[in-house]
Amino acid sequence: MTIRVLLADDQALIRGGFRVLIDSAPDLEVVGEAATGREAVELARSTRADVVVMDVRMPEMDGLEATRAICADEDLAGVKVLVVTTFEIDEYVVQALRAGASGFVGKGVEPDELLAAIRTVALGDALLSAKATRGLITSFLAQPTGRPAATSTQLALLTEREREVVVLVAYGLSNDDIAERLFVSPLTAKTHINRAMMKLGARDRAQVVVIAYQSGMVSTQSP
Repeated sequence: MTIRVLLADDQALIRGGFRVLIDSAPDLEVVGEAATGREAVELARSTRADVVVMDVRMPEMDGLEATRAICADEDLAGVKVLVVTTFEIDEYVVQALRAGASGFVGKGVEPDELLAAIRTVALGDALLSAKATRGLITSFLAQPTGRPAATSTQLALLTEREREVVVLVAYGLSNDDIAERLFVSPLTAKTHINRAMMKLGARDRAQVVVIAYQSGMVSTQSP
């Protein structure tokens, strides 16, 4: 299955470089390029991309506003946004998470890491490293306008094993790490995560992380 990618950046040179890199991967395909946030939203609708690689600073509508528009559109529920930032942890990343972004990479990322990030965001398998997750959530929770936590009714729907995997996802563990920790297969771990996401009404793992911290299931201390 080919992952369809939309590039959103106001610099043609960066878009061109990303296109060459992404199109060189057999499982990835660039289906459109946007120079503004407004174009990104329009092309997300017309191209039906799986992942939007979104710059933050763009004219007309910036990347944060464009991310918010894409993630709030029910017709684009399957579209994931990978935000490209100057720093791994900064105010833009916090705002992007609030807007609904599924992943984050720095502009200095290695080519292979960018391709891997696109794949993981498309699959919903990862958000950030454990260190980055804790740092990001600490900043996110310090701001009063964060996304509301899950309701007690939603949390009550989780099985004991689903609560376990939610906590481990919140600490930045991958499916393989979770499987090893719980002595189950990676596929079983992913099944538990997907069921927990459905019960919590989470769009992706990014929202699972936020819910876990905001509901008090975990703290920003190391497990």
